[in-house]
Amino acid sequence: MLKPFQNFLRLIGIAKILAKHRALEPLGLLMEASGFTPATVFIGRILAKITRKRNGSLHLKPGELRPGQRLAAALAELGPASIKLGQILSTRSDLIGASMAADLAMLRDRLEPFSFDKVRQIVETELDQPLENIFVHFDPRPISAASIAQVHYAILPASQNQPEQKVAVKVLRPDIQKAFARDLELFFWMARIIEKTRPRLRRLRPVAIIETFAQIVDLEMDLRLEAAAASELAQNFEGDPTYHIPKIFWEYTSHKVMVQERIEGIAIDDKNALQAAGLNVDDILKRAAAIFFRQVFRDGYFHGDQHPGNMFVNSQGIISPVDFGIMGRLDQKTRYFLADMLMAFLKRDYRKVAEIHREAGYISSDQPIDLFAQACRSIGEPISGKTLTDISFARLLAQLFSIAERFDMKIQPQLLLLQKNMLMAEGISRYLNPNLNLWGLAYPLIVEWMREHRGIEARVIESIKNFNNVVDSFPRLLKTMEKIEYNLEKNNDKNKKRKLIYKYKQKTTFHLMFIWFIIFLLYFIIIFKL
Repeated sequence: MLKPFQNFLRLIGIAKILAKHRALEPLGLLMEASGFTPATVFIGRILAKITRKRNGSLHLKPGELRPGQRLAAALAELGPASIKLGQILSTRSDLIGASMAADLAMLRDRLEPFSFDKVRQIVETELDQPLENIFVHFDPRPISAASIAQVHYAILPASQNQPEQKVAVKVLRPDIQKAFARDLELFFWMARIIEKTRPRLRRLRPVAIIETFAQIVDLEMDLRLEAAAASELAQNFEGDPTYHIPKIFWEYTSHKVMVQERIEGIAIDDKNALQAAGLNVDDILKRAAAIFFRQVFRDGYFHGDQHPGNMFVNSQGIISPVDFGIMGRLDQKTRYFLADMLMAFLKRDYRKVAEIHREAGYISSDQPIDLFAQACRSIGEPISGKTLTDISFARLLAQLFSIAERFDMKIQPQLLLLQKNMLMAEGISRYLNPNLNLWGLAYPLIVEWMREHRGIEARVIESIKNFNNVVDSFPRLLKTMEKIEYNLEKNNDKNKKRKLIYKYKQKTTFHLMFIWFIIFLLYFIIIFKL
């Protein structure tokens, strides 16, 4: 009984901070959009009004900040876990709207830095030697202080083969694991209450959202995993002269400390600085489009937080990312779904769009496919006839997510992260050159990838692989039949023996028929191609 009471007291403290920033009003709008009862929404609005009247001096004047900005300010005051939760919510524009999502996305580097004495203590404990023995210079002033860690510039000494190395040292906040564990307990408690008491909100899967949040935070609080993410991305782009991932110094990397090559350059959205450096903005956009395409479709592994503060361009026009705490993965099936769905939209084949969603399992088989196709048409027709320059694929995905409730569509977390990054990429593209669109630049690459992976040759290869899988399963099937027959003979259960052998003979016959069908199909395709 003690923990629920403690959680309740903490909720009162949270409510005070929300009221101070007039963030109860945007929460009321959020509750209304999410399906809370009118009575609940009404009570929330009354509380917001009472608080505003009683504490008018504490509140900003109406019109100074948007609702999302007020909520962001409140979350910033509530601490690191709330800031990180706000960042996660900023990816759910399907739930909270594009404007509020954009405001919450500004929750970066909002915390006060912790002291240099703490930094020294953590570094020396983790690396088991004095700070001066590791670095020639260590700047005590952090260049950024985020919700989980802060970053300092330093210089590693010269070695036999290397000159002095300029590096960035990332250090976890002291006791951050305990702080997050306490807040996560509260978040889970609230999410379970919502799921139990608000049946209409179960499709939003609040517990699952907090679980995803917990997984992301868990990964970010082990800097060895972030270093591994940077290493994997570097391996994927090995030999690519347009994209440089900072080197990780593994000998100085641990659970709470990560040392990486210092990236110096121009923020990718600083148009004036890029032009002043003599760089062609259109060339930068073409490179960025190709890089994003390769991450998503070629590798299925992409940087999950590509906001302008994490993307830099050097004097040669080479793009470099930093901060690898959030990474996204797309399996082959999801990549095929995305490519097929986007191409079907461009061809205005909305029935095909609906069928692709059903085949991928995103809508259940009992949902009327014709109605879903109609809903897809309502999304696709406004972009019909437009050039790729005028089409926002990120907004197209967001609109698809917005019809999720009506068709009980399962929202995929990896697609939400992708959609957030697509929106960021489109925003940078339109800011640097409103006449260019990232997807227009990437379109030739998408078409080529589609031909290689979704064309007739690719499908023949996929059929051959399936054929080999079926053939490979035969020895296992025969061994299973022999074991069953042996066990049945041993038990002298003739009736059961006959039934099970008949069942496996049926399965064997089905597999043989399937193999012959594949052979016939391949033969037909080859003849047709000839």
